[in-house]
Amino acid sequence: MQNRLKILLAIIISSTFPSHGQVSKIPGAETGWPSYGGDKASSQYSPLSQIDSTNFGRVHIAWTWRSVEKNITRSHPDIKSWVWECTPLMVDGVLYVSTSLSQVAAVDAATGRTKWAYDPGTWKNGTPSNNGFVHRGVAYWQSGNDKRILFGTGDGYLIALNAVTGKPVSTFGNAGRIDLTQGLGRAVERKLYGVSSAPIVCKDVVVVGTKVHDVPLVEAMPPGSVRGFDVRTGKQLWLFSAIPQKGEFGNETWEDNSWKKTGSANVWAPISADDELGYVYLPFSTPSNDNYGGRRHGSGLFGESLVALDARSGKRIWHFQLVHHGLWDYDPPAAPNLINITINGKPKKAVAQVSKQGFVYVFDRVTGKPVWPIVERPVPQSTVPGEKSSPSQPFPTRPAPIDRQGITENDIVDFTPGLRDSALAVLRKYNYGPLFTPPSLEKPTISMPGIAGGASWSGAAFDPETEMLYVPSNTIPYAVTLEKSIVPGLGYQGKTVAVETMDGIPLWKPPYGRLTAIDMNTGEHRWMAPMGDLASTIPALKKRGLPLLGRSARSHILLTKTLLFVAQEGSTQREEMGGAEAGAKPGSTPALSFQVVDPKIVAYNKQTGKYIGEIALPRNATAAPMTYMLNGKQYIAVATGGANLPPELIVLSLD
Repeated sequence: MQNRLKILLAIIISSTFPSHGQVSKIPGAETGWPSYGGDKASSQYSPLSQIDSTNFGRVHIAWTWRSVEKNITRSHPDIKSWVWECTPLMVDGVLYVSTSLSQVAAVDAATGRTKWAYDPGTWKNGTPSNNGFVHRGVAYWQSGNDKRILFGTGDGYLIALNAVTGKPVSTFGNAGRIDLTQGLGRAVERKLYGVSSAPIVCKDVVVVGTKVHDVPLVEAMPPGSVRGFDVRTGKQLWLFSAIPQKGEFGNETWEDNSWKKTGSANVWAPISADDELGYVYLPFSTPSNDNYGGRRHGSGLFGESLVALDARSGKRIWHFQLVHHGLWDYDPPAAPNLINITINGKPKKAVAQVSKQGFVYVFDRVTGKPVWPIVERPVPQSTVPGEKSSPSQPFPTRPAPIDRQGITENDIVDFTPGLRDSALAVLRKYNYGPLFTPPSLEKPTISMPGIAGGASWSGAAFDPETEMLYVPSNTIPYAVTLEKSIVPGLGYQGKTVAVETMDGIPLWKPPYGRLTAIDMNTGEHRWMAPMGDLASTIPALKKRGLPLLGRSARSHILLTKTLLFVAQEGSTQREEMGGAEAGAKPGSTPALSFQVVDPKIVAYNKQTGKYIGEIALPRNATAAPMTYMLNGKQYIAVATGGANLPPELIVLSLD
């Protein structure tokens, strides 16, 4: 009887907590990469183990694939793309990739030969909203012999392609596409509305978010509503209002009828899904204007919130607002990680959301209850006329922050007394303080982390065997200055610029980029390793023989059964950049130059963070790597380039 009980218990536990958080229905999922984050739980984990610490030194470039966008940009040199941020899928021996111009291609995963390419013509409609020509990936769905690729475009369409032929699915929407600018409850200009991240399919429902300009360019900006469509027909099944309309839950958090015209609060980051529960997990961004809320008083649900919806009905299951009345552009930048952990000896289905402000928020993914307490703490208040900032903000009690938060004189760099004095002199040019110090009119205000700091859109990785979470973060502040809005009657808007340095040396202490390993059963940090080394590019630091400093650049990670891989971006220079991130005229054409800095993929020991080895790349990674097994060989693929550099997929394998 006792043995029978043990067997029954094992069956219950294994069915409740499968190794990847959910059971995949796609054949070959264990050796492929069928979802943007590896699986719908966004684990960025693969059980493959052929490449390990004993043979990593033999890994080399097997082949490369040049993005098909070159066929357009050669004949239209006025088109300026962002860096190439795509992570491919791999199903049945085929890689499915998207380009910065919202094209999609199928590539033979063994040889790099292009099988088909589809161009939706996004480039013909002008530069898309916010960061312009940028795209991160596609979704795959299969039922029997019906195999489809689904993706959103930079100009606001949802498209379904036959995965075998690359042709639009005629029975989906209008001849294979749906115009997402329609049916939002207000007129939407196409140049203000688009999609850059992959949709997700849960319970045969395609769930898609959007990207919208952060700074208001018109009085009533597009809302960031999320919608669900039937994966077979394209019929819209539901719409969830990011900004609750009259009679909807949360409408009272938008004072003075500000819900009527406030826009954004969109889900631009990737989405996660639990097929067993039938839930999708949505990271909602900041409402517009993202640095001034004088025309949107109140806490403003569902701005900067994590929301769980029933995928079939769109019904809200639970939500948690990470930032009240956001003034810092602290939208959750990455897909939530759906994780199975053990708390006080009991298994728990959880969800972890990494953030720009350097927190990891952890919830029971069924109920939304925080796994560890999240407490409201007082924060500095705004002095800007018309503003009414939130008196408090939520602070997780664990895990501890993954990066530097706020800035004081104790944080100032002190390699030498003279350098510290110089840094203090620069610091006095700014308004600064703890996390959530609001923008002011007197001086530029330092936000630490800044809009490109903390965790980034490529997200974290979770090991289902050890229940460890690995979070790359970028230690970089930005300074925000408020200016009069370009739209009459909307008060102010933010101008965001990098904080002044001392000949390239930051004002604050290292590390400047890091990777943190967290035991998710306890919430305790296991180890932290600096990513990159600023001293390698600053001669004044290099000659001092300092320990590894880290470098202020996004790090993209991949986790396997044997190793942790990290690929760090180069440096970028924004020119004539539109929107709040560069302070240029909103709506102007984004242009980005990309500088190659120590390009490589580095392997680490997962348990200790110890360096294993590195493989040189022709240019820096610009997206999260992925891995797959084909014909008995494990491959690693990573996107590189874009903007002013050749956009190429680099594919590695053992010799």
